[in-house]
Amino acid sequence: MKKLIPFVTVLSVLAPVAQAEEERGLSLMERGAQMFMEGILKEMEPAIEEFSGLADDIGPAFRQFADQMGPKFTALLREVEDWNAYEAPEILPNGDIIMRRKPEAPEDVPATPVDPAPQIDL
Repeated sequence: MKKLIPFVTVLSVLAPVAQAEEERGLSLMERGAQMFMEGILKEMEPAIEEFSGLADDIGPAFRQFADQMGPKFTALLREVEDWNAYEAPEILPNGDIIMRRKPEAPEDVPATPVDPAPQIDL
């Protein structure tokens, strides 16, 4: 019981202070964070507007690319089981794009066992 008395005393002193702070509005930290976010948004507004215009310009081209490459890309995603086994794609001088297998990557094991070729008696 004696341990409870200081706790109740502290609460009774802090309660009016907390009440006054709530009535005052935002704390200094909250107001500072709000001002910081408003400043960031003002700084970013021109970039956001420029990006919006860029999206309008490239939208049709990107849609056409997705329509043409979507099925092929889906087939590629089904084919490759572990993307971690490959290095980043590399563009060769002739325009070819290659993805090299990492040297430490395990060898591929076929998902279905391969039947041996039938033996023919000669």
